[in-house]
Amino acid sequence: MISERKQFILNTIVNEYLKTAQPVSSGYLVKKYNLDISPATVRNEMMELEDDGFIYQPHTSSGRIPTELAYRLVLEDIKSKKREKSLKETEIKLLDNAFNGEEDSFRQTAKLIAELADSAVFWAFHKNDLYYTGLSNLFSQPEFKQTTAVYDVSSIIDRLEEIIDEIFEDLAEGEQILIGEDNPFGNFLSTALVKYKHNNSHGILGILGPMRMNYERNLALVEYIKKKFE
Repeated sequence: MISERKQFILNTIVNEYLKTAQPVSSGYLVKKYNLDISPATVRNEMMELEDDGFIYQPHTSSGRIPTELAYRLVLEDIKSKKREKSLKETEIKLLDNAFNGEEDSFRQTAKLIAELADSAVFWAFHKNDLYYTGLSNLFSQPEFKQTTAVYDVSSIIDRLEEIIDEIFEDLAEGEQILIGEDNPFGNFLSTALVKYKHNNSHGILGILGPMRMNYERNLALVEYIKKKFE
């Protein structure tokens, strides 16, 4: 357990980093959120959060960025929320127009979800029938602009069918987030996915993105698909 103030600072760092992909400083938090505590106090709280493994400082004199542990804590915090609020009515209408419940609409729906999530999307209609889209969204993320990162992501895409085949039978039905070490698609990625049943067979839809992923929004997107098959 961490204090309410530390939880607020941590949540704010995560939210800011989700938007900017830039380290977050104590002075920035105090100024933007008009905090009634000094930057020095925020720095002390951030140092303790760093000692506890929730954030780290990538460079000397820079701000902090979240760790895998921080994302897990934030994810636990949003699991019980009504995620429909993360999707606008206009977005739900777009999805409704694209999706008719039949396989001929799956590809168009996948493209739309990739656009809404600004990530890559794969859809295994059956165990051996795979479609994926939105790779340019994935490669455009700041985390993947280095050559080595591009290679790492490309190797995952090359093995996508193999990975899905390995997890297909054992994966539980419903929606879930796979982060870091628990993510078979790569410990440098996060995956929001849902396994559903349709016409007496199972399918899996997944959203692939960096660990800096909008978990609440992407859970809402995969939950939309889950509800369509209920």
